[in-house]
Amino acid sequence: MGEILDRAALAERVRQDRARGLKIAFANGAFDLLHVGHIRYLEGAKREADRLVVAINNDQSVRGLKGPNRPILAENDRAELVAALRAVDYVVVFDEPTVAALIELLKPDVHCKGTDYTVDTVPERDTVRAYGGRIAIVGDPKDHSTTDLLSRLKPQALSERKRVEG
Repeated sequence: MGEILDRAALAERVRQDRARGLKIAFANGAFDLLHVGHIRYLEGAKREADRLVVAINNDQSVRGLKGPNRPILAENDRAELVAALRAVDYVVVFDEPTVAALIELLKPDVHCKGTDYTVDTVPERDTVRAYGGRIAIVGDPKDHSTTDLLSRLKPQALSERKRVEG
């Protein structure tokens, strides 16, 4: 099981791992309602290095990105779920608009993004390139999303409620 760490503890753990010669991969996202696309993304990221750090958007940033009804799960719950995945070594919750500050702090060997990006569209590409890191596009094609799952669940929930109440 991965560990949920604050920034300072994570930086120290990454420093220790590096001192032992281990390579660090970094991935990030909201991870609201885990689905198979998340698993494939994180497993792909883990294949890029010895340790995988996953940064999770805090609740406020998810609302800003996804809308007022999100996240479905609170940041602590999302962190615990992601930490329970076998591919994940460390989890940290962040509150900035991007993960650039965390990347700058940790300087992971590889910054992993999903297939909805290209190396040239990764928002943090300049930060990663500035210290000599690498960007990897990992996971399966982006045909899974929490937003799509929620849109499929909503009509089913309404239909079920009408059946029960009717």
